[in-house]
Amino acid sequence: MDLTEMIAALEQALEVSPDNVPLRMQLAQLLSGAHRWSEAEQHYKRVIERAPAEVRAKLGLATVFSRTDRVSAAVVVMDEVYDGGHRDPGFLVTYARTLVDDGSLNKAQEVYVELLSVHPDANTEDLDTLFRLGHGEYAIEEEDDVDHLVIKPRETFADVGGMDAVKKGIGLKIIMPFQRPELYEAYGKKAGGGILLYGPPGCGKTFIARATAGEIAARFVSVGISDVLDMWIGNSEKNLAGIFSSARAHTPCVLFFDEIDALGANRSHMKHSGGRHLINQFLSELDGSATDNAGILVMGATNAPWHLDPAFRRPGRFDRIIFVPPPDQEGRRRILDLLLRDKPVDDVDTMAVAKVTDGFSGADLKAAVDVCIEEKLGDAFVSGTVAPLTTKDLRKAASKLKPTTREWFSSAKNHALYANDGGMYDEILKYVK
Repeated sequence: MDLTEMIAALEQALEVSPDNVPLRMQLAQLLSGAHRWSEAEQHYKRVIERAPAEVRAKLGLATVFSRTDRVSAAVVVMDEVYDGGHRDPGFLVTYARTLVDDGSLNKAQEVYVELLSVHPDANTEDLDTLFRLGHGEYAIEEEDDVDHLVIKPRETFADVGGMDAVKKGIGLKIIMPFQRPELYEAYGKKAGGGILLYGPPGCGKTFIARATAGEIAARFVSVGISDVLDMWIGNSEKNLAGIFSSARAHTPCVLFFDEIDALGANRSHMKHSGGRHLINQFLSELDGSATDNAGILVMGATNAPWHLDPAFRRPGRFDRIIFVPPPDQEGRRRILDLLLRDKPVDDVDTMAVAKVTDGFSGADLKAAVDVCIEEKLGDAFVSGTVAPLTTKDLRKAASKLKPTTREWFSSAKNHALYANDGGMYDEILKYVK
């Protein structure tokens, strides 16, 4: 009996016994093996509904998500399995690889280190290259003071679609000082400083920060809220000091704070002293009060700059504030070209798609491509053949979505009109006009 016959037999058996969990689990696994992802997904979900603790079904569902370009969904399922205490070596390897694919390098490294601490012989060449040997895309470097991920991105400005004005502003503030330090030293200035990137979500603030580090061959440290905040008094300040210390030990370095408004909220709105202490520590580190910050570029990204404490915008701190708007038409075309790279396409006119996606962020464009691929996958499950993406397919997928940036501009416009101290939000007003 071949695979197709076995699947048909199990389907007939389930018609008689629809609540038979082991039978449905076996069918889901066979469908997955036959790359009939959509059907496998439905059966795995039915198994989980009836047996919520069935780890094999959850891992099978995560595999389906990964194989159908829904990596973030796969991570959510694997997170649940991991948090439930599952520590099978094979699972930990797959979990770490999936986290890498999703861009969660800190967590991926943590999982891989845990794997090797219990199973030293379970090392894999790809993860070793990434996290230990330093020859991969992300060269991980040893640190003594902070267990934090220091990488050397390969992305440069050439990999950034559009954003010409943003790249020009960063070039003057960052690229030139690192490339021609002697000119700046002649005027008593040093390479480094701070840049605040703000704008609607999904427009590439994190990516431009990584590309900035790649452009000057600098190390890159990405800092999230969880890397700093701690429930115990004083630990958040220690964590922040340790991160800056690590950056100083790895110059030249781009130190990037995502959602910086969560760490540097306006102190006038705070009721408790803990947040004030952290902000004071942050400002002290930016000033380099106790040490030298030469060779460190501090970059922050926020969707809500109006929530940031004004003290961060003083000279010597985040003294350069750059608006990162949604990509223009040419930028959207270049982003689409990058998104469609290595995917089956049939002479797609990305400019035609760019023309009908006004206001779309980079994340919105990725969502449109994902919708298009999901529809093609649905057809492929029926026909058994891989059909290439066409211009018509992409335009149709884009028409089903609305740009997520509109809501942000609706809120930002009010701040730009009524709280535009020093013309900080002039770029927003220019854009909406």
